[in-house]
Amino acid sequence: MTMDVVNLREFYSNRLGVVARRLINRGIQTRWPDARGQRVLGLGYPTPYLGLFRHNCERCIAFMPAAQGVLKWPTARATLSTLVEERALPLPDAAVDRILLVHSLEMSDDPDALLREVWRVLAPSGRLLAVVPNRRGVWARIDNTPFGHGRPYSRSQISDLLRRTWFTPIGWSEALFVPPLEQAWLLRWAPAWERIGAAISLPLAGVHVVEATKQVVRPIQAKRERTRLIPSLEPSLVPSPMQADDTDAPLLPR
Repeated sequence: MTMDVVNLREFYSNRLGVVARRLINRGIQTRWPDARGQRVLGLGYPTPYLGLFRHNCERCIAFMPAAQGVLKWPTARATLSTLVEERALPLPDAAVDRILLVHSLEMSDDPDALLREVWRVLAPSGRLLAVVPNRRGVWARIDNTPFGHGRPYSRSQISDLLRRTWFTPIGWSEALFVPPLEQAWLLRWAPAWERIGAAISLPLAGVHVVEATKQVVRPIQAKRERTRLIPSLEPSLVPSPMQADDTDAPLLPR
């Protein structure tokens, strides 16, 4: 189920959303420490995280799906966000270098079609970074956050989805080990939760942060040629032209 853009904005404006954004930003920076000179596209509701790249990349834009709605971003400058149909992005082939998916895959009705469209607009040497709710995590089981809506994924499900849509996963990390509760004392200890969870590899993180590359040569399913059955032919005796002429010739008297 897709969340409305207004609900997403309200979540990131409260205390729990601020902490979640800070912790996920750390996971994103671990995979992408620098995007200098790159063309960056955010798809879904990526605006809380695009601030990491907006000031040093070549260009940075945000696409929000039509079912979700769109908000102006950034609020005090020229608009860099727009409303799109996620299966028909208004970009030419190989137009961007990096694509960030946040609140996108789990909210999509057809994630395969979405990722194939992402494959189309991504440059051959481009990178994809997806923030996806963890099926085993606590955040996916409580619906007071956006990560409790839509379809969560396990690591194997994400890998299968990416490989099926011509991407190769190359790096994994997790975030949101802290429980999704708004108690102030618990949120103050959120960085400690993250360090402990990452150190002992707890399987209960709230989100996966997976990086993937584009497969330039797509696998094509081999088609098996059908064997044509030719009936066996038996020789038949046909009179030669000379024999036919001899037969038709008149008989001479002896």
